[in-house]
Amino acid sequence: MKNNPRLVLVLGDQLTLEGAALRAADKARDVVVMAEVRAETDYVGHHKQKIALVFSAMRHFAETLRAEGWQVAYTALEDAGNSGSITGELLRRAEEFGAKSAVTIAPGEWRLRQALEDGPIPVVQLPDDRFLCSESEFADWAKGRKSLRMEYFYREMRRKTGLLMEGDAPEGGKWNYDAENRKPAQADLFRVKAPQFASDKTTQEVLDLVAREFADNFGRLEGFNWAVDRAGALEALDHFIAHNLADFGTYQDAMLEDDPLLYHSLLSPYLNLGLLGPLEVCQAAARAYAGGKVPLNSAEGFIRQIIGWREYVRGIYFHEGPDYTSRNHLDQHRKLPWAYWGGATKMNCLSHAVAQTRDLAYAHHIQRLMVTGNFALLAGVDPAQVQEWYLAVYIDAFEWVEAPNTAGMSQFADGGVIASKPYVSSGAYVDRMSDYCGSCAYSVKAKTGEGACPFNLLYWHFLDRNREKFANNPRMAVIYRSWDKRKPEDRETILGQAEVMLNKIAQDAF
Repeated sequence: MKNNPRLVLVLGDQLTLEGAALRAADKARDVVVMAEVRAETDYVGHHKQKIALVFSAMRHFAETLRAEGWQVAYTALEDAGNSGSITGELLRRAEEFGAKSAVTIAPGEWRLRQALEDGPIPVVQLPDDRFLCSESEFADWAKGRKSLRMEYFYREMRRKTGLLMEGDAPEGGKWNYDAENRKPAQADLFRVKAPQFASDKTTQEVLDLVAREFADNFGRLEGFNWAVDRAGALEALDHFIAHNLADFGTYQDAMLEDDPLLYHSLLSPYLNLGLLGPLEVCQAAARAYAGGKVPLNSAEGFIRQIIGWREYVRGIYFHEGPDYTSRNHLDQHRKLPWAYWGGATKMNCLSHAVAQTRDLAYAHHIQRLMVTGNFALLAGVDPAQVQEWYLAVYIDAFEWVEAPNTAGMSQFADGGVIASKPYVSSGAYVDRMSDYCGSCAYSVKAKTGEGACPFNLLYWHFLDRNREKFANNPRMAVIYRSWDKRKPEDRETILGQAEVMLNKIAQDAF
């Protein structure tokens, strides 16, 4: 047995050879611990493909570590002696190897950080420097600010990284080209499809394991098409830069029934697992722009999602503290409709977004924000249930990124920490940005009546019931003035029919 070994805990979203814990370890002495445990698969009912991706990527990364000369103590889910938790596996391996302590990268959620802190052996949790903005840097940026708006944080990140900068000025003279990135898309048989990743022996073993052990979890395993190692992730990055980035910006908010991927990168799972680094991804996009291969609005829009939004929401999560996920500013308590788990609904947009999520463990940001998120907010669903759903069903969802996107951006449960107003809309937005409404049982043009789009009814009900909270919001004053100009009997009709719709939603009959 090696003298005074230390355990090096590598979690399933820390699959980076250059991670802080591995850098701090001694390859000749220390033991890397990796474990597939029920405490992590079962705290929410994760999508089958999400479990499969994480387990397969972990197993491939363990082999990479061994090839690099590391001793790896790997616990598979079905191994005899599996304790079922990360802390349990640390204790088991400490006893096996005679280790007295462990080191790891600080986990991306408060739950695990606390578990390690309370665990049976001392664990040094190192700052996760795979991100471009540390928690302390974000705290310094946030200190003394009346509001923590992403746009101003993003500008600081542009200056820090030098991405798309001309000295101290933004490339092209503007920081943000979002106004150019809101066009609806058309069906296109020649749009380049996502790369295909065949399952090797390791991945197939994992898929068989998930099929056995998680048969009742949401989602389908058929058609699993995710890269499971760094080489595959780099292939996905190269494919996106070469084929889809040019049109990504213009059509990033568009939605089509028969084309769930459009020009989106599908890189977020690889970034969040650690198979890709944020800076290398953004530098690839910046090089494509500098080489004249993609327009500025696409390069900037993509880079903003990573060094702006991704870094920002992580900063918010840790800045706001462990209670962030429990906030419910609008006091909403209705149950999440069964339609979110695949139950029947006549709403074509919601049905498609959920079916796509079931099949791919993926939906892009507008489907999440303006279809599933918008509907849950308008329907008064408990934000804790909404958060649990997003955390469970999406392949890129880890709490540090999921919670601010849901509690803050989508559900306004944080009372405006992230968003200056709630992201709600009537059916007109979905109609403008998609082809969902044309084949829907509801009429997006109908404001009232039996066949009126639920978004149209619920939109005004939401605003009316939350008037005290939003009436003084400058960005919403014009909306309330429009509502007040309506005839009292018209307002009464809308609110009454909205109540009927809410009752139908509660009974899963809408």
